[in-house]
Amino acid sequence: MPRGPRLDAPGTLHHVMIRGIEKGCIVDDDMDRNEFLNRMGRLASESGTGIYAFALLDNHVHMLLKSGPVGLSTYMRRLLSGYAQYFNRRHKRVGHLFQNRYKSIICEEDAYFDKLVAYIHLNPLRAGLVESFEQLAVYPWSGHAVLMGKVRHDWMDSDYVLGIFGGRAGTARKAYLEFLHDEIGIDREKELSGGGLARSQGGWSKVLSMRKKGEKAMSDERILGGDDFVREVLREAEERTDVLLPEPERLELFANAIEQVCESEGVTVAFLRSGSRSGRLPSLRKELAQKAVNEYGLSLAETGRQLGVTTNAVSFMLRKT
Repeated sequence: MPRGPRLDAPGTLHHVMIRGIEKGCIVDDDMDRNEFLNRMGRLASESGTGIYAFALLDNHVHMLLKSGPVGLSTYMRRLLSGYAQYFNRRHKRVGHLFQNRYKSIICEEDAYFDKLVAYIHLNPLRAGLVESFEQLAVYPWSGHAVLMGKVRHDWMDSDYVLGIFGGRAGTARKAYLEFLHDEIGIDREKELSGGGLARSQGGWSKVLSMRKKGEKAMSDERILGGDDFVREVLREAEERTDVLLPEPERLELFANAIEQVCESEGVTVAFLRSGSRSGRLPSLRKELAQKAVNEYGLSLAETGRQLGVTTNAVSFMLRKT
């Protein structure tokens, strides 16, 4: 069966699930857990990927993230391949660690963001790794502890998540906890992690209602959202082209763009790359970084080399758009 268009556009909200091969463990101890989270966070910062929720269990991981300029696939490839090499080296094993390819579902943010955060963060409680909400609040391998202020991970955008529930941290945490207590009694497994039309329309009750009315709706097993959202995602995916010019040609075009900007601003390319923060240089580098990644498809590392700054600096510029 031919594959549909790639749904990997920057800025897309994804619910990502990663499982160990043959249901095997992907972490053996806290050293492994720290290694996985450190890699996840470092790569998120470097790639401009937004992390909103996560739960690391013994044999699988759930993540809610928004892909950065390089897209989801590059981020996930670096995370999983790097961690698998670490794990195999440390535990003296060979072979695959993860089950096939990770599973990713594009999500309609307005309708599902809060439900996804709750679903992911309730995983340790539902799996019996903790016995109460009090224990969940200090469970260090889930984003819930970050939202509760018990664990600090600067790479997780907890302010954005809490902002969904309230304007002030205290009232937001209270509303968030109340929402989790409501959600613990609701089984959203099929709705949020299942497939096809039922997920795309928010459950079988909605599907059956539409069928009785003779209504048809677009569905796609890779998308969680209503009919209009599914159609828009697929339309945008069809419009994007996966074919890029060879990298040397893109680098040449970007080099020309740098020269044109420098000439119009009356500065030399060497001065732009010097690291100086004089005058308009910071804003010029930011504009060029956006152009390099979004228009020319250059990596953050290559963009940094062209502008004379670090990869982290490029990631920071792109996050501040």
